[in-house]
Amino acid sequence: MKGKALLLAIIALTALSVIAMQSANLPVRENTAPTAVVESPQDAPQLLTDPFLQLPTDNSVNVVWFTEFRGTHHTVEYGDSFQSATPATTTQLSRTREDSDSQVQDRAYPEVTDRNIWRHEATVADLASNQRIPYRVTSQHANGQLATSDAFTLSAVPTPGQPLQILLTSDHQLKPLAPANLQKVEEIIKETDRQIDAVFFAGDLINIPDRASEWFDNAEGLALFPGLQGHATYDLEKEGTTTRYTGGQLIQHAPLFPIIGNHEVMGRYSESEALKAQYANALPRDRVDEFYPAPGGDEPTPDWIENHSYNTRTYEEIFSLPTATRPDGSQTSTYYATTFGDVRLVSLYVTQIWRSPALGPDVKGRYREKADDINERKAWGYGQHIFEDIRQGSPQYTWLQQELASDAFQNAKYKIVMLHHPPHTLGVNIIFFFNDTVSTENYTDSGILQSVQYEYPPEDDYIIRDLVPLLERADVQLVFYGHSHLWNRFTSPSGMHFLETSNVGNSYGAHTADNPRALPTDEKVAEAGDLTPFRKAYSATGDPNGLEPVMPTIAPLTDESGNPQPYIASNDITSFTLFDTGTGMLSSYYFDTRQPASAVVKFDEFTIGVAE
Repeated sequence: MKGKALLLAIIALTALSVIAMQSANLPVRENTAPTAVVESPQDAPQLLTDPFLQLPTDNSVNVVWFTEFRGTHHTVEYGDSFQSATPATTTQLSRTREDSDSQVQDRAYPEVTDRNIWRHEATVADLASNQRIPYRVTSQHANGQLATSDAFTLSAVPTPGQPLQILLTSDHQLKPLAPANLQKVEEIIKETDRQIDAVFFAGDLINIPDRASEWFDNAEGLALFPGLQGHATYDLEKEGTTTRYTGGQLIQHAPLFPIIGNHEVMGRYSESEALKAQYANALPRDRVDEFYPAPGGDEPTPDWIENHSYNTRTYEEIFSLPTATRPDGSQTSTYYATTFGDVRLVSLYVTQIWRSPALGPDVKGRYREKADDINERKAWGYGQHIFEDIRQGSPQYTWLQQELASDAFQNAKYKIVMLHHPPHTLGVNIIFFFNDTVSTENYTDSGILQSVQYEYPPEDDYIIRDLVPLLERADVQLVFYGHSHLWNRFTSPSGMHFLETSNVGNSYGAHTADNPRALPTDEKVAEAGDLTPFRKAYSATGDPNGLEPVMPTIAPLTDESGNPQPYIASNDITSFTLFDTGTGMLSSYYFDTRQPASAVVKFDEFTIGVAE
C-alpha cells in the first residue's frame, strides 16, 4: 500500500506541476510516448543535452538546453561562484517524433509517435567585452530533484580585432566519421591552448528533421548534439580495429550558426506516414491550392500551406538565430546576417529537395515521375524543386542586396557567405543546375500520358546567373558550402574563394575522369522506354560551372600512382577547416581513421582579408 500511496502522490505532484506551468503560459502538448512512465523520486532526472550558446550580442548571449521532462524551474547560474542566476523560458517542441526506423536506447516505436521534448532558453546579460565567465544550467523535475550540467564558459560577441578560431563544418547526418572528426577538432584546438569561438554549419545537420533521436540520442551514438558536445559514443571499426570516438566539447563554449540544408526540410505533414516518407514528400508551394484548397474556400493560412508542402519547423524551434526582414516587412531566421568579431557572416537559404538520378519507371526522381503515379498529379514529386527562391528580384535576393550594401557588411574585415548548395564542386550534387524544373509530358499517339520528365537549363542556374555575380560585386572573400560530402576549393578570376569542406562523414565521391556522374544519357533514356532525349548540357566530370579545383597547398593526398589530388572524397579520411581571424588563415586538416593513433595532418591553407 505504501508503494501505491507514493505513486498516487507523484501523480498528484505531476498534475499540480502541469497546472502551474499552464498558468505560466507554457505550452502543453497532450501526447505521450508509448514507453513513458511516471517518474519516481528515485529516478534522478537528466538533461537531454548540455547547454549550448545562441544569439550573442555586444553584452549578452543566450543559453539553450533540452529535457524530456517539463519541470518546474530551469535556470542558468553564472559567475566565478555561480552567484548570479537567470530563469529560462520553456517551450515544447511541436513536431519531434519517432517511428519504427528510430534508434533509441531501450525504447521501441512501432508507429509514428510524438516525443515530448522541452526547450529551455535564458539570456545572460550585462557581459563585459572579450571576457569569458563560467556558467552551468539546472533543471528541476516535478519531483523536486535537480539535473545540473557541468560548468562551461560563455561570452558576448567578441570585439573587432579579437583573434578567433572558427570551425567550418557541414553534413554530419549521423555519418560514422563525424564523431572522430569533431574529436580531432577539439584535440587540435587544445594543442594551441585556444578553443573554438564559433561554429559555422553549412546545413544538413541530421537526416530526418522531425526525428527527435537524430538530434539528441540516437542509439548508435551519432546524434548531432552529442557529437558537438563531446558525448558521442560511436565505435568505429576500421581494418579490424574498433575505436570509440566521442566528438568534441565545442558548442557549450561557442555559439552555433547553422543554415538550412535539404535535410532540415520536412515534406507534407502526416500523423501516421513514416517519417522518412514524409521527409521525401515535399510539394512545391504553388501547387497547394490545386490539391489542398483551404476549407470553406478561405485563404489558406501559413500553417495550412506548410503542412501541405514543406516546412522547417523543428529546425526553427531548436535554434535561436538572427532574423532578416523581408521586403514585405515580415521576419525570418531561415536566412540572416550577423557580425562576429571581424567577421560578417551572411547565411542563405539555398537548397532544394534531393531526388534520385535514376531513370527507371519505378522512381519518383530528379528527371522523371514514377510510372505508377502518372495519373495522380498530387503524388508527383515535381523534380528537384527549390525550397526558397534566390533569383534576382526574389525576397531573399532583395534582402541580400540590402545586406551587402549595409555598413555592417561593407566595414567588416572578413566577408563570408554561407549556403548549402555548391556553386562549384567536383561532387555529384551540383547536377542538376539550381533552377526551376522544365517539364515535358510524353503522350502516346492515342493521347495517353505515359511519362513526365524534367530538365534544368544551365543558362537559368540562379546561383551562377544571379547570386555569384552579386557576391563578386560586393567583394565577398569566401563562399562556404557543403552538400556533396567532400573537400575541394576553387578561386574565381576575381579572387573570390569557394570552399566545400563537408567530408565529415561518408563521401559520395569526386567526379573526375574515372568516376563520371550518373546522367540521363541517350542509352539510359532508351532503356527507360517512355522518355524522350534530354539536352546534352550536363557535365559528367569536373566542375560544371567551369572552375578548376585548387590543389592543396601543403600535403595533398595522392592517388595510387602518386599523383596529387585536388580533393578529399574518402570514407576513411575525414577533414575539417579552421578559420583564424587573427591571421586571416583558413587551415584544412585531415585524419585517417584507419590509423587511429596517427596525427592529424594540415594539408591546405590560404588567407582571406589580408594581402596574399
